[in-house]
Amino acid sequence: MLTCKEQVARSSDYLDGQLSFRERLMVRHHLMFCPNCRRFIRQMRLMQATLRVMPEKPVPGVDELAERLAAERQKAKE
Repeated sequence: MLTCKEQVARSSDYLDGQLSFRERLMVRHHLMFCPNCRRFIRQMRLMQATLRVMPEKPVPGVDELAERLAAERQKAKE
């Protein structure tokens, strides 16, 4: 069985479908028994899905919006 460290090292290739049949079986076997690595894979899938829907070009005014939201959050803490 793979260790968690070996699993993490293969995670991107696993999600991209770039592992051999044997390697995929090893990863799936590890995931059956390791809730932490299952959570990690779910987080990686969520990150991939988020990145797919993000615009490639920067949205005009996004930096100003982020600064304004950070300032408002800071005010709310005070």
